[in-house]
Amino acid sequence: MVETIQVNTPDHSAAVDITGLVERKVRDSGVLGGICIVYVPHTTAAVTVNEGADPAVMEDVISSLDSLVPWRAGYKHREGNSAAHIKAILVGGSAHILIDNGRLQLGTWEHIFLCEFDGPRTRKIRVKIISD
Repeated sequence: MVETIQVNTPDHSAAVDITGLVERKVRDSGVLGGICIVYVPHTTAAVTVNEGADPAVMEDVISSLDSLVPWRAGYKHREGNSAAHIKAILVGGSAHILIDNGRLQLGTWEHIFLCEFDGPRTRKIRVKIISD
């Protein structure tokens, strides 16, 4: 079964920590061992796993992506959000996290983030939990 998480993103570009929301889906599933797939079905958003202990890390990531891929750079896409599409490709649309003893096997500092590149918006995140 695929579960859906809905998140309202706060800004044009942002990293929203969704770790607790995903952990809740894993806990509610009752699965003790397996894999959790987190997928964002949007072409201007992404999902990644990175440091969550210091919020400055993801602020730096978003800021660096904004510098690398500027919002206005003579893109041809009529909607005017090509930069968001490019950033989503660079970060990626999914993450796979192992489950053991009913818990996500994230590293000490790791959290799961929804990366918004064309917000603020309401985004859906799909979560698929597969048992061993």
